[in-house]
Amino acid sequence: MSEPTTGTAEPLARGGRADEATEAFVRHRNLLFTVAYELLGSAADAEDVVQETWLRWAGVDLDTVRDQRAYLVRITTRQALTRLRTLGRRKESYVGPWLPEPLLTAPDVAEDVALADSVSMAMLLVLETLTPTERAVFVLREVFDLGYDEIAEAVDKNPAAVRQIAHRARAHVAARRPRDVVSPAETRAALEAFQRAVETGDLQRLLDILAPDVVLLTDGGGVVQAALEPVLGADRVAHVLGRISTASLLPAQVNGYPALILRPGGRIDTVMAVRVDDGRITGLYAVRNPEKLARVEREITLRR
Repeated sequence: MSEPTTGTAEPLARGGRADEATEAFVRHRNLLFTVAYELLGSAADAEDVVQETWLRWAGVDLDTVRDQRAYLVRITTRQALTRLRTLGRRKESYVGPWLPEPLLTAPDVAEDVALADSVSMAMLLVLETLTPTERAVFVLREVFDLGYDEIAEAVDKNPAAVRQIAHRARAHVAARRPRDVVSPAETRAALEAFQRAVETGDLQRLLDILAPDVVLLTDGGGVVQAALEPVLGADRVAHVLGRISTASLLPAQVNGYPALILRPGGRIDTVMAVRVDDGRITGLYAVRNPEKLARVEREITLRR
C-alpha cells in the first residue's frame, strides 16, 4: 500500500494533532489491511478500503477519539462491509470457482498460529459462507479480540445482538473448518510429499497423500483455462494433476502457510494452496486468474 499522499494528507498538514493522526494511521496500517483482507478475501479491494479509511480518518477530530486503534478498525470495517456487498454481486457472475487473492506472506505470520489460520485459503473459504455481518463479527471477535461494544459500533448493532451473531458465526465456522488447527510444519510435510509425487509421476504416492474425498478448486476467472466446477475425489484430482508441468514448481509461503507456485519461464502461472486434515490433503486451491497473482511477487506484512 502506498503512503498517504500529500493530497490526501492536506487537511492535516498544519502539524500538532495532524502529525499524531498520521502516525496513528501508519502505525496501524498493516492491521487495517489485515482486517479488510480477512473481510474481503481480495488484497486489491483491501488496499482500496485502507485508503478510504485514511481519507475519513484525516477529517476526524482526535479530541473525540478515546481509542485510536478501535476507531480506525471501526472505519475500516464499515468500508469493508460496504464493499463486501458489492463483491457479493460480482461473485454471482464470476466464471468458475471464486478463490481468495493469494498473498505472499512474511515468515513471521506463520509464527502467529491464530493469524496464519485466519488468513489461510481454507479459512477464508469458510468465511465466505457467512453473511457479511456474521463475517465481520467473527473476524473482529475471534481474530482481533475486539470487545462486543466495539464490534457493535463497527457493525451498527447493539452489543446483545452482536453476542448472538458471534455465537451463531462460531458454530457455523466450527462445523466447516478443519477439526484442528494444522501447523505450517504439518502442511509443509504434506505439501512436500505431494510435490514429490507430482514431479515423479508416482500415481500411488499421489493417491496416498490425497484424501479420498479431496476437492480441487481452480480459479481462472474466465481469463485463463481452469475447471469450471470443483473436481471431486482422489482419482479425478490425480488425473488432473498428472497434466501439470512441474519443471517450475516452487515452494513459497502463501497466506501464512506453505504453498506451491508454478512459474513456467519465470512467470507466475498458478498459486496452489492446500488444506490438510489428519496428514492428508483434503483441499487443493489453484489460483490462475492473472488479476489475482500480482501480490505474489512481494511479501505482504499482516498484523493483529
